[in-house]
Amino acid sequence: MEVFSINTLSIASVWGNVWPYLVAILLFGVIIAIHEFGHFFFAKLFKVRVNEFALGMGPAIFKKKIGETQYALRLFPIGGFVSMEGEDSESDDDRAFNKKKPYQRFIIVAAGAILNLILGIIVVAVCISMQNLVGTRVIHSFDENAVSSQYGLQAGDEIIKINDTHVYSSRGIGFNMVRDTDNKLNLTVIRDGKKVELKDVQFRQFELDGKMYVEQDFYIIGEEHTFLNVLKNSVLDSASIVQMVRLSLVDLCTGKYGMKDVSGPIGTISAIADSTAQGPTAKDKLFTALTLLSYITINVGVFNLLPVPALDGGRLFFIFIEMIRRKPISPKKEGIIHTVGLVLLLLFMLVVSISDIVKVF
Repeated sequence: MEVFSINTLSIASVWGNVWPYLVAILLFGVIIAIHEFGHFFFAKLFKVRVNEFALGMGPAIFKKKIGETQYALRLFPIGGFVSMEGEDSESDDDRAFNKKKPYQRFIIVAAGAILNLILGIIVVAVCISMQNLVGTRVIHSFDENAVSSQYGLQAGDEIIKINDTHVYSSRGIGFNMVRDTDNKLNLTVIRDGKKVELKDVQFRQFELDGKMYVEQDFYIIGEEHTFLNVLKNSVLDSASIVQMVRLSLVDLCTGKYGMKDVSGPIGTISAIADSTAQGPTAKDKLFTALTLLSYITINVGVFNLLPVPALDGGRLFFIFIEMIRRKPISPKKEGIIHTVGLVLLLLFMLVVSISDIVKVF
């Protein structure tokens, strides 16, 4: 007689490897759902006919029609869409997207990215509330072997600029320092109520992947939580993340970073899964995952507002031109531009996805 048994340790091991990816897909799905809901909500508000609201791409694994709209869950959790009547072609339907006023279409298209940014601010506020103190831009003290204190930086200095780039919050200090390439930073600080310029300030450095980076060798002052400083710093920290996205795009376009430094949906899900699995306690894991979630949702919001054909920002650009000219650009010409942009975007996503798969495996 053969005996069937289940190795509970093996199941636990498999589950331990799988659950971070399930959480990652869920969090990534939240980002996409919020984005698409923004389009959907304002389309309904302005009485646009919505043919389909879908989460995911590819074949539908679940779909149900309620009223005029089909709601679908699709196989691949890498995006989503809201299909509106007259969105990509002319339609005689009075409720078609193309029949609506320019400001209404502008709001509908912008709403997805705006909700991503709002979600980012909310998540940042949660992360700040989970920390022991609220960070500032003011230096408290230095490491024992600090180098920067030898170049004029002092305790009590409030850092407001690094290499002529404005620093919005404590989060922006480390990022702008890491971007430096020659370890000679120009800092602008507030000292005793006056603005002071410090030239060629040097720091300790560390090596990562063959490159040298500046290491922060000082500690900043933390404040006790209040409603106002959490609210204020959630906005300022979010502004720092927007700045990171903007400067990272500049660095990518100028060749400072290569394709290996770019991640698509696969790399994003993998990164969230890795962060979710890290940390000694559940609170640490949650904090890390939420921090990464805030970065990604703000990244999605900013990226979608770029005036790139096929993205929301590209559509906003054409609507904005229409509002200035007081007449629409030829739908045929706009359609060709968006089609070309979509093809290039899909090719870019293919290259990035292949890069993601290589990095994962």
